[in-house]
Amino acid sequence: MNPSAPDTARITPKTPLIPAIKAWELYLNDKGRSPNTIKAFLSDVRLLTQFIPPDRPLDGITTSDLNRYFNWMEKERNIPCSPKTLARRITATKSFFRWLNQYGVLIIDPAEKVTNRTVVSPLPYVLTDEEINAILDIAEKHRYDPKPDARPYTLLALLLMTGIKKSECLGIHINHIDLYAPGGPLVFIRYASPANRYKERKILLDEDWLPAYKEYLVQYQPVDQLFPWSPRRLEYLLEDIGSEVALNKHLSFDMCRWTCALRDYQYGLDATKIRQKLGISRIQWREIHMKLRQLSGHQTGMQST
Repeated sequence: MNPSAPDTARITPKTPLIPAIKAWELYLNDKGRSPNTIKAFLSDVRLLTQFIPPDRPLDGITTSDLNRYFNWMEKERNIPCSPKTLARRITATKSFFRWLNQYGVLIIDPAEKVTNRTVVSPLPYVLTDEEINAILDIAEKHRYDPKPDARPYTLLALLLMTGIKKSECLGIHINHIDLYAPGGPLVFIRYASPANRYKERKILLDEDWLPAYKEYLVQYQPVDQLFPWSPRRLEYLLEDIGSEVALNKHLSFDMCRWTCALRDYQYGLDATKIRQKLGISRIQWREIHMKLRQLSGHQTGMQST
């Protein structure tokens, strides 16, 4: 047994699942995984205890057991399991048994030969160039209302320019925006959890955005957080802009993110730079890259008809 793995010190091949899963939880916490990741992994793996007898030792669990378990989950369990959920649970189970194998608890990894289920979600909705111009025009007009409001334009233009997620937008503080950086104005996307440090990045900002941003600072005077409102309030703000334009799509953070990525892709930005701008891993990029190709072809087809 690997002496550098203290969480497995009391686990042997004869240990049942429940205490082994508890040790895995301690390991994930020690590695600095985010609370949401740990919660999701544990929830998925604990389901295995509903299928495997509680007194079955770890070395008594076979690949056939796991294949029957996933077949049961997919077709026989009374609670529906979507393809995407099944794929996630297979991934979590593989991760658990890989850990046991890597740290010497199990000589053979029974989950190694379990086939992954790759599930590709439907293509996301994106904005056309005409729709982008329309929503930005409406947001721009609010800057010149009798009671000027630069907030809609500041938020919307930032999302379309950077492709940041809702949680990242909410995490921006005033000091994360550097208007005088050597290479041009930028926003620093930061994360509190060490496990998410790889997602941190600096994204350049368009000079055209700066006047509205400065107006917004004067009007709302945010002290620390750039957008000090609840996620739902900001969602309403985007929805209101979509309603004013009579957009037949639900304007959202996710739609702006995909629209930004697609525009960068169509403008010929290097794939690695798009991936880094979005703050995603190489594995995540595979599916996103495929969808961007499909979205680009779909839009080209629409324009040629």
